[in-house]
Amino acid sequence: MSCEEPHETDCGEILDHLYEYLDSEMPDGDRAKFRLHMDECSPCLEKYGLEQSVKKLVKRCCGQDDVPADLRAKVLERIETIRSGGTPTEPPPG
Repeated sequence: MSCEEPHETDCGEILDHLYEYLDSEMPDGDRAKFRLHMDECSPCLEKYGLEQSVKKLVKRCCGQDDVPADLRAKVLERIETIRSGGTPTEPPPG
């Protein structure tokens, strides 16, 4: 997705890291870059609003469910693998 307008930060980069922004998991300097882009780019702002709404809906509908500890550990392990540049392994079918 791109609005075809020139921006300091590419729309693709913004959308690739949208959930880091939504979850407040990115450094303040990057958050400022995202806010600036959102101020300039209506399509990205619209996508942000949509994803924010979906996140709120999921939290409202599923927010009371406890996450199994082993699932949480597996997800965190995969996130760390991806962040360190590795390739996550797929679980065996079954």
